[in-house]
Amino acid sequence: MAFKVLISDPLSEDGIQPLREAGNVEVDVNTSLSPDELAEIIGEYDALLVRSQTKVTRDIISQATNLKIIGRAGVGVDNIDLSAATEYGVIVVNAPDGNTNSAAEHTVAMLMSLARKIPQAYLALKNGKWDRKTHVGVELKGKTLGVIGMGRIGAEVAARAKGQRMNVIAYDPFLTKERADKLGVDFGSVEDVVVAADFITVHTPLIKETTHLLNKDAFSKMKEGVRIINCARGGIIDEEALYDAIQSGKVAGAALDVFEEEPATDHRLLELPEVIATPHLGASTVEAQENVAIDVSHDVVRYLTEGVAKNPVNLPSVPKEVLNKIEPYFHLSEKLGSFLTYLTSGVIEEINISYSGELNELDVAPLTRNTIKGLLKRHLGDHVNDVNASYLAEKRGIQVKESKSSTPKGFTNLLKVEVKTKNVTRSVAGTLLNGLGPRLVQVDAYSVDAVPEGNLVVIKHNDRPGAIGKVGTLLAQREINIGAMQVGRSGVGGEAIMILSVDKNLEDADIEALQQIEEIEKLTAMEL
Repeated sequence: MAFKVLISDPLSEDGIQPLREAGNVEVDVNTSLSPDELAEIIGEYDALLVRSQTKVTRDIISQATNLKIIGRAGVGVDNIDLSAATEYGVIVVNAPDGNTNSAAEHTVAMLMSLARKIPQAYLALKNGKWDRKTHVGVELKGKTLGVIGMGRIGAEVAARAKGQRMNVIAYDPFLTKERADKLGVDFGSVEDVVVAADFITVHTPLIKETTHLLNKDAFSKMKEGVRIINCARGGIIDEEALYDAIQSGKVAGAALDVFEEEPATDHRLLELPEVIATPHLGASTVEAQENVAIDVSHDVVRYLTEGVAKNPVNLPSVPKEVLNKIEPYFHLSEKLGSFLTYLTSGVIEEINISYSGELNELDVAPLTRNTIKGLLKRHLGDHVNDVNASYLAEKRGIQVKESKSSTPKGFTNLLKVEVKTKNVTRSVAGTLLNGLGPRLVQVDAYSVDAVPEGNLVVIKHNDRPGAIGKVGTLLAQREINIGAMQVGRSGVGGEAIMILSVDKNLEDADIEALQQIEEIEKLTAMEL
């Protein structure tokens, strides 16, 4: 039986050659379909390949009665309704590695152009000025490059910088000393990087924690004359703060391929002679465009013929009888993972997930992936999903262990998650209560009963009379309402924790005020 594949966006002929060469695949290329036309014919096809032009909506997926796989020739999948694809049993794959080299090379090109003022000199020459004095640059040799984000692209940039005989200091929430040593780079916190670096390049996803990561405060800690490169995502750098830092002389120059709002043809940063910029060209090479098409074409063929995909981005289908039993635990498992990311400082090296009670008898692999997703998502962003979470953990050197026990430990079912860093071990456990939903029942050695969602404040404190009252009074003074409170303690007068559910997330000033209470040892505000 031949599989029918529709390509609805322009892809290079070399990119779709793996499809052409597959003996059991028929390829149709039609890049001028309207949404209605696509919905009308999609039922004939087993696979659909797109770039960013085609919007694969729920309506289209619902009409795709034979569709088994959607391939996105690129990284982002925001033009595909992932929840609808999952609901209808359609797997979605992308090409996360195809533009790595292109993006890394563009970053280095921007780095060198910034250092030697090449665009400014070229523009002056085009305008008839032979001006050598104005365009004196700096050498890279011996300078320190700060790399924030050591994923695929960040690591490639670091390797190329070392080829220029630069020193490299890096930050990544999952960068261990062993991996840093293997890459030949120093590592530290974001602050360590911004303080030490002569050049700073960012390679993180744009998530809540990285939005305006380089802001006014960060610029104040940098060296005089630092230079900034962003070929990752607009929004990682506070553009207003960058403008002010360049105007003050703190920042000697910036090279930008991305902006918070694009197109950015009239951005005031472009008025500054110290800024060079390109219109989001990081993945714009012939090779990258071909590579992403080749990668996704191979994955489509592999999945159609073997049932295995290398780069899936949504949850693969599982037997319905298994899904029905474990589905109620999906929310709990992800929330337990998310909860631990807030409690854990340091690089996670090991994740231990244990299931007891009736869960012992089920295939819990999807729950394990979902828990890992919860642990990674806060740092890596929304591209982490149930399928690629295990792969991403492995790539970062995180060891994942799964265990089961028939002993119920006081609950019909219990899911416990433990993470280990170089210095500490933290754990949480949760269960489902009939009619009440997910419950957090243990934090480290403390027994609690809390709902793992919303705005939570976890406070480790000394168990003294009045400690809880002081917290409640202070929050009331700051007009922060407490929805629920749970307390766990090791013994009378010993160490204890309280978990507060509040109506809004705490501001920095609220946290600072709470930390002045003498009984409080540590406070963590989280948003689940």
